[in-house]
Amino acid sequence: MTALAETDYVLDKLRWMRAERIWPNGLRYLWTDAFGLVLLVSLYEELKDEKFLEEAEWLVAQVERVLGRPRGIRIGEAPDRDGQYFHYLAMWLYALGVLGRHRVDYKEKGVALARQIHDAFLVPGRGIFWKMQEDLSAPYPGYGFGALDAFDGYLSYRMLDEAALSREIADMRTLIDRTADDLVITQDLGLGMMLWMTHFFPAEPWARVQRSRCLGMLDRMWIESGYFCREPSLPHVKFAFTNYGVSVGLQAVGARPERVQQLNVFFDSYRSGDEYDRAAITHVMACSSHYPGQLLALAAGA
Repeated sequence: MTALAETDYVLDKLRWMRAERIWPNGLRYLWTDAFGLVLLVSLYEELKDEKFLEEAEWLVAQVERVLGRPRGIRIGEAPDRDGQYFHYLAMWLYALGVLGRHRVDYKEKGVALARQIHDAFLVPGRGIFWKMQEDLSAPYPGYGFGALDAFDGYLSYRMLDEAALSREIADMRTLIDRTADDLVITQDLGLGMMLWMTHFFPAEPWARVQRSRCLGMLDRMWIESGYFCREPSLPHVKFAFTNYGVSVGLQAVGARPERVQQLNVFFDSYRSGDEYDRAAITHVMACSSHYPGQLLALAAGA
């Protein structure tokens, strides 16, 4: 399968989002901004237009201004998006590494951020806390270890700077070796993101196990009208942004191209009737599905 490169779709979507003040000129949200940062650098690579690189640098400055904390980065700007998620931070580190291929200062920013957060989230040999208090002083009440967080960190650290983050990578690999064989993911976005992570290191045992397992689970979750349900037990529950994450994962491993096309068509006209219809996460992830760009290892030079 050849990954999609629908830049006209993306440029139209970006114009609309800016006009509607959805993104990048809306409320900051770290997950959305991470995917958006990769998107902007991808457009620069594809179109050779410096304005996209300039906007990428502007975006980093805005995230740091609005969400940056003395240690780490807050989840989002809205009042209910307090605390810090490790998997959001890991995705931001990946994005900084992508920008760092053109502006080395951003790679250095990423390494510094990884060192700020790593020991706060890590319980050596046991796991990575999924969510922490905003000052990283303690785990956020009611949250435990994240099932995918060690994989998130491993991928982002390795793509950012293997030499500088060798200790942190080793910590993550220890956790992966403990959990990968038994890990069964049943949620759509988690399956998509795991597939995406496996394609960077396809020969590693954890990646082989998880690629096969995730594709099998997604086959159980495909609904013939054109979407992946949220969980195998929830056939009627669907979200556009999570399906777009599945699309990125499938394109990364070169699987189920007809389903990628079908879900893009389905969600281009689907309306949920709630806040997700205008949410930046929906539309930025749509752009990533139609044009994964530097999310893919070949494009990223991995």
